[in-house]
Amino acid sequence: MIRRFLVLLCTFAAGAIVGHLAIPAIGTVGETGVVLAQTHKPLMITHLYAGPDNQTHAEEVELKFTPGNPAEVSKMMPITSAELHRTAGGSVDDWHRAPRRQYVITLSGHGEVEVAGGKKVSMGPGHIDLVEDTTGKGHITKVVGAEDRVTLQLPLADQSGR
Repeated sequence: MIRRFLVLLCTFAAGAIVGHLAIPAIGTVGETGVVLAQTHKPLMITHLYAGPDNQTHAEEVELKFTPGNPAEVSKMMPITSAELHRTAGGSVDDWHRAPRRQYVITLSGHGEVEVAGGKKVSMGPGHIDLVEDTTGKGHITKVVGAEDRVTLQLPLADQSGR
């Protein structure tokens, strides 16, 4: 029963994210009746990783999509489970490492991650993080504003790293 609920939850969350991002169709018909190609806004994820300097760094990585019917598909790494986390507005989790390699998808609320050199990454609804800084100094996570931040955490099946 719980497993079925988690599968339905993941399906719902994935649909909500795709719907939130509003990926447009492959083409539209112009006034002349000719199909016009549309360019898609790149879908980016934030990758948090520990560098050789033992510090956590953040980079934006574009997800690549392959044509499908009717939607394009971007294969992500296999996961083992799904967890919903709710963190109170204004919360601060000082320097810490990720407990495991995982995707973290913000469903509601707003957050901010601080990494090496004081670089800050804002996270709002639909933001996807690939968190892999399981070693090193780690990062600071803040919930910005008074609203709770709700995230979907998806642990990766392969915990050995890349």
